[in-house]
Amino acid sequence: MLIEDHALTRSGLKTALSSAGGIEVVAEATDGPSAYDRLVAFAPQVAVIDIGLPGFDGVELTRRIRAAGVKSKVVILTMHDLDDEILGALAAGADAYCVKTSDPATVITAVRIVAGGGAYFDPNIAHVVLQHFAPRAPVVVDSPLTPREIDVLRLVADGIGNNEIAERLHIGLGTVKGHVRDILEKLSASDRTQAAVTALRRGII
Repeated sequence: MLIEDHALTRSGLKTALSSAGGIEVVAEATDGPSAYDRLVAFAPQVAVIDIGLPGFDGVELTRRIRAAGVKSKVVILTMHDLDDEILGALAAGADAYCVKTSDPATVITAVRIVAGGGAYFDPNIAHVVLQHFAPRAPVVVDSPLTPREIDVLRLVADGIGNNEIAERLHIGLGTVKGHVRDILEKLSASDRTQAAVTALRRGII
């Protein structure tokens, strides 16, 4: 279900999602109250929700449907990368957060990942989420990662690029890339952000 009050944006998103293959837009809404009624009635697998809706906003809509027991996965869309908005949406129960200025492929990726039970955060705001997601946890006994891979992943979670990771850990760039590749495989993650979130949730970092 696509919930967006701007007609052009909604149309563009619908076209992008419908053309992606395997994704069907089954319902639309343009404001908080009508979206709530339709989400409660239909409970689509995924709801793509604009944060700036009339009536009540996307954060409040997410909070209300969660309180009503709606199991739809929620992808929040926004024009802003404000910390309080991002963390507010996640606290309300959102599963993904995308910035509208990103490529439509980002939203498609988010929809696919949350539909599969994962979480997704736009690379443009991932550092905000990862810094606030959870306190540093001790390494769990059953971690599939080596100590060095954990060192690399902690820096990835802080938004550090491969070149700087190599400098900080005094290892080669190729070695860093190899570690990142192994981390993604071991955590069954599609990208760096998902790997970091998975590790945080499992207490690996």
